[in-house]
Amino acid sequence: MKQSPGGCLTATTVMFLTIVAASDAGAWGATGHRVIGRLAVAELPADLPAFLRTAESIEAAGELAREPDRWKGSGLVHDSDRDAAHFLDLGDDGLVFGGPALAALPPTRARYDEALREKGADSWKGGYLPYAIIDGWQQLTKDLAYWRVDVAAAKSTSSAAHKSWFVSDGKRREELILRDLGALAHYVGDGSQPMHVSVHFNGWGNFPNPDGFTMDRIHAPFEGEFVRANINEVMVRAAMAPYHDCQCAIDARTRDYLVATNKTVRPLYQLYKDGGFSKGDPRGREFAVARLAAGASELRDDIVDAWRTSAAADVGWPAVKVADVLAGKIDPFDSLLGED
Repeated sequence: MKQSPGGCLTATTVMFLTIVAASDAGAWGATGHRVIGRLAVAELPADLPAFLRTAESIEAAGELAREPDRWKGSGLVHDSDRDAAHFLDLGDDGLVFGGPALAALPPTRARYDEALREKGADSWKGGYLPYAIIDGWQQLTKDLAYWRVDVAAAKSTSSAAHKSWFVSDGKRREELILRDLGALAHYVGDGSQPMHVSVHFNGWGNFPNPDGFTMDRIHAPFEGEFVRANINEVMVRAAMAPYHDCQCAIDARTRDYLVATNKTVRPLYQLYKDGGFSKGDPRGREFAVARLAAGASELRDDIVDAWRTSAAADVGWPAVKVADVLAGKIDPFDSLLGED
């Protein structure tokens, strides 16, 4: 923890830690991630599946949104691969280690990794949060496509045996959808926290610092203890934006979302410098609420887009079109069961 030249904690640090000392919460992955997951699902429109909008699913989304943080400590192979999914070390120039630009990321993580290696880094060092979000969204879209087919085929098939299998598979699919939605929720939530999208991820760091921003390790106190002590769902729900259809691919949507978050890095550090996180100051609370609301709004929109996109997907092997099953043109039992 940074100290003043006289050996005492800086006044801003003392004020900030006074607020957070009453809480022992871990990180944004506890209170903050739970709020983002719960509110995103609670605010889903009525045209999404009813099972997703129940009180039980809202509760599950909040709890499962914490999972990628709870996975940590599983083992060297697991952690060394997945820990970098939570962040993107974006420089003030908009580049990751002087290589790929957030505004124009390569289409795959492999290509991204190659570009970073040309700069002496890799995707584990630079982080690959955008790809974690895109991957999670694509997985959820495929999950929802299978669920659509299970439900439609159970209604249209003339075979009692097929119907029984579709119903059972649909139930399994609902559990899987919530699990995968939780993982997506986590990474989208990470993407709303400014320090997860910046090289200034825990204090300003060893970079040009003409504004004299703090070098204190403020990451965990901000996203964890401060949020738990000062924020609730009512505040965040009121700050959520209405659904926005970007009419773009998930790659572009994710890029724009993270670009917007990165623009809040400097305001966060300025606010900290100005004492905005001191006890009773509303500015820090308003900032945190806005960031959590951005995460909840983006996650809700991602889920909506995944659902609507899933209607045009293919499923099974040999592949069948979801639209053909919905239209009653085909019984997809063999494709879903799998023709070896």
